[in-house]
Amino acid sequence: MPKPKEAFEETFPCDFYTPAELLEPDLLYTIPEIARLLQGLDPEATVDPDTEAVLIDWAVPWVIVNGEDLVIAEPLEENGPGYYGVAPHALEDDGAH
Repeated sequence: MPKPKEAFEETFPCDFYTPAELLEPDLLYTIPEIARLLQGLDPEATVDPDTEAVLIDWAVPWVIVNGEDLVIAEPLEENGPGYYGVAPHALEDDGAH
């Protein structure tokens, strides 16, 4: 159910990092690792499963929206996760790294 803005003490801008700002250019990341980075955590940080689910809910749309600035690699194992990284052209455009 929607809530009135007055019900909240404070609101914040909904700004997200670009792939070039968030990801190291020579690394590939899984969705859960990207989710942690978006929250300012280490990509290998331990989080409880409920928190991880919420973080992933934020990360998946970020990957979709930023898809043109990302590359993807096939899983290293048959049932393993895919890996995402910043596309070379995004580094050139952003100059973040």
